[in-house]
Amino acid sequence: MTKAGKVGERGDLRPFFRASNGSKVLETRYLKKDPHGKVIESAEEMFRRVAEDIAQVDLQYEGGDMWKTSADEFYAVMSRLEFLPNSPTLMNAGRDLQQLSACFVLPVDDSLDSIFEAVKNTALIHKSGGGTGFSFSRVRPRGDRVRSTQGVASGPVSFMQVFDAATDAVKQGGTRRGANMGVLRVDHPDILEFIDAKSHGEGLANFNISVAVTDAFMEDAMTGTDYTLLHPRTGAPAGHLNAKEVFRRLCLRAWECGEPGMLFLDAINRSNPTPALGNLECTNPCGEQPLLPYESCNLGSINLSRITASGRGRTVVDYPRLARTVRTAVRFLDNVIDANHYPLPQIAAITKANRKIGLGVMGWADMLIQLGIPYDSDIALALAGKVMGFIRRVGHQASCEIAIRRGPFPNFVRCPDRQARGGTPRRNATITTIAPAGTISIIAGCSSGIEPLFGLSYSRNHVLGGVELPEIHPLLLRELAARGLDAPEILDHMTRTGSLAGLDFLPEDLRRRYVTALEIAPDRHVRMQAAFQKHSDNAVSKTVNLPHESKPEDVETVFRLAGELGCKGITVYRDRCRDTQVLNLGCATCA
Repeated sequence: MTKAGKVGERGDLRPFFRASNGSKVLETRYLKKDPHGKVIESAEEMFRRVAEDIAQVDLQYEGGDMWKTSADEFYAVMSRLEFLPNSPTLMNAGRDLQQLSACFVLPVDDSLDSIFEAVKNTALIHKSGGGTGFSFSRVRPRGDRVRSTQGVASGPVSFMQVFDAATDAVKQGGTRRGANMGVLRVDHPDILEFIDAKSHGEGLANFNISVAVTDAFMEDAMTGTDYTLLHPRTGAPAGHLNAKEVFRRLCLRAWECGEPGMLFLDAINRSNPTPALGNLECTNPCGEQPLLPYESCNLGSINLSRITASGRGRTVVDYPRLARTVRTAVRFLDNVIDANHYPLPQIAAITKANRKIGLGVMGWADMLIQLGIPYDSDIALALAGKVMGFIRRVGHQASCEIAIRRGPFPNFVRCPDRQARGGTPRRNATITTIAPAGTISIIAGCSSGIEPLFGLSYSRNHVLGGVELPEIHPLLLRELAARGLDAPEILDHMTRTGSLAGLDFLPEDLRRRYVTALEIAPDRHVRMQAAFQKHSDNAVSKTVNLPHESKPEDVETVFRLAGELGCKGITVYRDRCRDTQVLNLGCATCA
């Protein structure tokens, strides 16, 4: 691996940082190893392994040699880094494990049998490389009388600690710690304990937590009205709380430590494709995939930084290439459903009955830079709607075309869209999702999901154990060199602070295009999420990054706006609100 030149040395500003990090991630987590831990597979061989394994599903439906054509198409989009599936697919396809899904939701009912069955199933899923979400809203509150034993219930937060401890003991796929989402309805009697659950130290370290709120609660929070708590077992009233006080407490805790987030239950269920099967109550660990109990989903992301074309002195979105990539990605993800070896028979049954897929994007911030558009501009918001609307439209068309050849998802007959669409069959209950694409974006060498650039130089921690991954933006390095602006003092400022802020002598267009997350107004973060949510069947994973000096009132504004704009969930993170964090501005090892 070529080592990047020292920042500040003119003429030696080659962008090897991202390529180096992508190689480290591949070698550590994804590529085959021999019994001694030596890597015995190249990235190209990995992509070929995955492509051929997923393409062979064609034999179940079409027969002949069509699968070979599919394998070549799948290999092409992955090897060009135009599309990558979620991590378990890259890790496990064509290997003994063959567990290919990233997202699972498991039911937790109000009994010890159900709770500990879920703990066992969680361990199996984490071992296979998946992440799990749980709604603990059915578990009776702390102090409630247990009739069968005459004992006293310990409540949902106590049982979450059992899941947390089990997760700590099992690595996902043998390569990373498991990830969980814990959800509690805002009308559960233990909601205040849940809101405070991560406010003291490192409790529930293997959980993200979110409060599930309703439209009615948000209205009550605006007016300061009391609302009713409900006993989860009986549905009877179990007390009252002031909605504004609960909302402010939630926002304060999110300001203090980044959690809880919020899930907007009514928004999620307004777009539930299969309401006859029940309400959606929970999501996967990063919040982008609402799922029914035992349901799983396969995700993949299109690298938008690779979907541009240049000519006549300008760069534009290459919509024909985007359409081809979407169609290939939808076929790939639909095949994954059949190629998958599921951890539990219940998961296999409902996943194949609904055939949900989640096609999203990464490299959005990089695409905007290439197009010369500032992330926090109205033009960027308009383009977000246009690009994601295009992806959704082409994705739905592709799903309908597959349904003509292979049949619709079995529960389509119970889907409201059957009537709304005039009976047009669709292969998949959902098609589009915006995932964070954190690790696969490192492999692809692009910005993650729809996030802005966190920094122009920063370090990633806790991605590969204790290994620090330095990042410095290659497009900026090249542009500074081309403009003759790669002076040592500029580069030193950038590597120390992670931004161009304060360098007012630099051209304004340069500073605007390379704006970073903490320089963007909070409402612009939310509006960007909402622009993508409008065209996402599932939900959107995005973090509103706030400067350290932000106030709790800023979090309140963000959460309210997210609800008003139709987001299905929202998460904030105030810089340095925890002792350790994954992304840190500045990069000492880049200098």
